[in-house]
Amino acid sequence: MTISMDETYPVARPSLSELEERYVLDALRSGWVSSQGPYLRDFEERFARRCATDVALATSNGTVALHLVLAAAGIGPGDEVIVPALTYVATANAVAYCGARAVCVDVSAQTWCVDPEAVRAAIGPRTRAVIAVDLYGHPADYPALRQLCRQHGLLLVADAAESFGATLDDRPTGSLADATTFSFFGNKVITSGEGGCVTTCDTALADRMRLLRNQGMDPQRRYHFPVLGYNYRLTNLGAALLCAQLDRADDIIARRRRVIARYEQELADEALLTPQPVAAGVRRAPWMASFLVGPEGDEFLRDALARALDRVGVETRPFFVPVSELPAHHDPAAVVPVARDLSRRGINLPTYADLDDPGVKTVVERLRGVLATVSRAAP
Repeated sequence: MTISMDETYPVARPSLSELEERYVLDALRSGWVSSQGPYLRDFEERFARRCATDVALATSNGTVALHLVLAAAGIGPGDEVIVPALTYVATANAVAYCGARAVCVDVSAQTWCVDPEAVRAAIGPRTRAVIAVDLYGHPADYPALRQLCRQHGLLLVADAAESFGATLDDRPTGSLADATTFSFFGNKVITSGEGGCVTTCDTALADRMRLLRNQGMDPQRRYHFPVLGYNYRLTNLGAALLCAQLDRADDIIARRRRVIARYEQELADEALLTPQPVAAGVRRAPWMASFLVGPEGDEFLRDALARALDRVGVETRPFFVPVSELPAHHDPAAVVPVARDLSRRGINLPTYADLDDPGVKTVVERLRGVLATVSRAAP
């Protein structure tokens, strides 16, 4: 079957308008193109307010935002940080950058986020922190995790790369942990191409992160570097993009929510597809329309479906490979059956603000057509 390019549907696409162009041109013409400028200050102030937190520190991407938090907290060689097995590799990489060990634990089948009971069982004498990941826009169980971390004196970090716009019990992502990190990669809810941010109410931690973010330069004495730091700064050009995205964020989020809601409505009768569960009190961020394909234990149908959809012009993406199965973090002793099953059956469908109702309808029609074919061919 031959599909023309205007009939294809990418899995993600940024929502950009004349407002982004205007702000970026303004920053460009001002000469403030590097890591200082009015858009940076404006973004950090507005983002902190939106997240109901005291401080927001912009960074060059979401991975370094995670590393910045851990480094500022003094996590280093010999330490352990508990992470969910089902996450993007950056979560564990940031731990490794500190010389620490990422301890992978299982996720909950009810939320797809890290299981607090699995965290409890993994806490040991070397544990210094827990990183909870808001997988596919769904906040983790922060009340349970906060209690655990308080009991054991651990830092609780929220990896909210995928959950800008989510709330838990009416509290926004960004205010649910000791520190929260965000990504503004091109496929995220709001974007600057690359870019990231850390939010926190811990003043001492924020001061330490500011120091490390700027090569470790003493803020009171230029070109004196009392500590080894990093160049983790965001540019004013990137911040200009983000300021425009913040101006449009409510509209972008609403349109993406509609896309996911339409998928879930249209596919509610498909027995081979299970939508992402949503826990009580959660309003997830509309990052990706996420489904499980086939019955538990099926390792064939999801990949066959993805290949068939690609042939008819619908791009998809599989769920993440469990971190404990990746060479850099391989841990054959990790017991993560839920993460493993979700990884093998999960699929993300095209999700972006400019995907209109007829587009969703076309994707659904193509999905129904190929699903019937691949399910009959399954071994």
